Amino acid sequence: MILETIVTTLGADGTPHIAPFGVTRTGEGLAIAPFRPSVTLNALEATGRAVVNLTDDARLFAGCLTGRRDWPLVPATAIAGVRLVDSLAHWEVEVVRVEADPVRPRFHCRCVHEEAHRPFAGHNRAAAAVIEAAILCSRLHLLPREKVEREMAYLAIAVEKAAGAREREAWGWLCDRLAAFRAEADRKAEPKVLS
Repeated sequence: MILETIVTTLGADGTPHIAPFGVTRTGEGLAIAPFRPSVTLNALEATGRAVVNLTDDARLFAGCLTGRRDWPLVPATAIAGVRLVDSLAHWEVEVVRVEADPVRPRFHCRCVHEEAHRPFAGHNRAAAAVIEAAILCSRLHLLPREKVEREMAYLAIAVEKAAGAREREAWGWLCDRLAAFRAEADRKAEPKVLS
């Protein structure tokens, strides 16, 4: 099973990094599989530790994809690491095995500490739509424009029906990113005029 989470790591120099990640539950452990190149991959190779944050705030997913990575952090409890202040819960993990791959290695981890911080208040369709849109926006350079347009239009229905202020803000960030991507693609597609 893949869980959409926010992974926090510390680089070799102690610099924190926040990134959305679909982590895979593997029985008692989990796997984190970042693509190369990746700040998270570098941190996992350097330190062998990460914190997996569980959150219901879709702004974190949209924010990380749109350059908004300044979310409050506090030290982890059992490992040298950091966690999100506003997480529902977090798991502190250590790498126990790496499946090497030139494109996307898999870091198999065991949980050394977990904490719950506040209860989960329920599902919000708009939050789920924002997370799906964030994943879509992370792949704009890979997907046909028509597919992106079609999926964003469908996801907008859930946002219009069920969003609160946080989900609307996050949706706006993603729509702005998509508009900027479209404008840049259109600019590059314009025929060059020779003078």
